[in-house]
Amino acid sequence: MIKAIVTGHSRGLGAAIANQLLLRGIPLLAIARSPSPDLAARFPDLVQEVALDLTQPERIAHWLDGGVLPAFLRDCERALLINNAGMLQPVGRLEMQNPRRIADAVNLNVTAALMLAGAFADASTGVADRRILHVSSGAARSPYPGWSVYCAGKAALDHHARAVSLDATPGLRICSVAPGVIDTAMQADIRASSLEQFPLRDKFEAMQRSGGLAQPGPTAERLVRFMLDDAFGSAPTADLRDLPQ
Repeated sequence: MIKAIVTGHSRGLGAAIANQLLLRGIPLLAIARSPSPDLAARFPDLVQEVALDLTQPERIAHWLDGGVLPAFLRDCERALLINNAGMLQPVGRLEMQNPRRIADAVNLNVTAALMLAGAFADASTGVADRRILHVSSGAARSPYPGWSVYCAGKAALDHHARAVSLDATPGLRICSVAPGVIDTAMQADIRASSLEQFPLRDKFEAMQRSGGLAQPGPTAERLVRFMLDDAFGSAPTADLRDLPQ
């Protein structure tokens, strides 16, 4: 049996990933600040939701101490962790960034993902096939003006995957995957930025007008298919747009 854990499942790409896993009959432990009434109604026997603010490391640690992960992963043959939750803000030059928002972004984009990855690896030691997917970004590999916090956070996930892969932990595969530019609330957030905050805003507005944004559903289907493929983890980082269709 395959079991999966997904963060940020209540909207956007995370909701689409959760949907793809559940359509395959994969039991899901879904973690987000807010629940998803749609998924709970459609898959009541497969989805277990956890309301948890992933910007708060102490709350994450307290929840992990409760032993939910090992209990959920018991008796499965393949375990999946998809660290999808993330945030773009704060956007702007360094002096425009609020310190509290910086802390929230780093906690959500990096700290929560690394905490869950470590706890997942420990809780799944008896599982033969364990896989971790960090949802990364092209911003991890190419810097953008105004996105210093976001770029740094996604780059941290990439380098985490590279280092973990060198550990060669038996049965554990990891890959940090950039999924492309997707039509989600984050893109709306980008278009709502001022040019002072994000000088490249017009580029993303043009992509939206021309239909150049990928849709969450097909992107999630490709991500899940890749994660279940034998090739997953052969390289620690990947760009979904470069993988076979």
